[in-house]
Amino acid sequence: MGVPIYDVTMDETVDWITRWIAHRGPAQIVTVNPEFLMRARHDLGFLTALRQAHLCIPDGIGVVWAARRRGFRLRERVAGSDLVPRLAQEAAVRGWRVFLLGAAPGVAEKAAAVLVEQHPDLQIAGCYAGSPAVEEETAIAKRISQSQSDLLFVAYGAPKQDLWLDRNLHRTGAAVGIGVGGSFDFIAGISRRAPRWVQRIGLEWLYRLMQEPKRWRRQLALPHFALLVLLGLDRPQGQPTETH
Repeated sequence: MGVPIYDVTMDETVDWITRWIAHRGPAQIVTVNPEFLMRARHDLGFLTALRQAHLCIPDGIGVVWAARRRGFRLRERVAGSDLVPRLAQEAAVRGWRVFLLGAAPGVAEKAAAVLVEQHPDLQIAGCYAGSPAVEEETAIAKRISQSQSDLLFVAYGAPKQDLWLDRNLHRTGAAVGIGVGGSFDFIAGISRRAPRWVQRIGLEWLYRLMQEPKRWRRQLALPHFALLVLLGLDRPQGQPTETH
């Protein structure tokens, strides 16, 4: 669908992030799933942000399945919800300063407290709910810059978080920025992630839908995506429209 998906493992993703932090980036990472791809088909701004990202990791099991249908076996699903705690562990060892931006008020602070409890040497540079509104971007970027962060997690949900990073990462001073969706909610215990066996059989989306029925409209993209892949229609079609 016009979006590059990189065949990286979790360990390789962490290695790339380590290099970018060492060289001060800035590098944006996007966690691509079928919802991303379906949105990007009709949203030029989002498609451009995904194409310009330094690393597009295969977050959704649907992406792994679709690649296999096309004859490309991705070695591993690299879920953003798994990447965040793994990077927190790495940050504690390497002395990276981490900033948590987004989610509902107070959630980032709760998530940070859990991560610090798990990794006492972790340096939290800051937590702020903020807003993805354009008029707040300058103030938020300044706040992050003053915190001297190395690693920035943004939890505004797609596509807002990824568009925010595309516009502002270079202004924050952070070496690496990642849109992390609902990861803060999972870490803080506000939302429950699917058990590992459910993740392994590729039904995490169904588990989350059962936990959050209001997501049903968003997840209509999943059967549409599967149908396009099965019919061989998962190619860029026409020109998406501008983001407003």
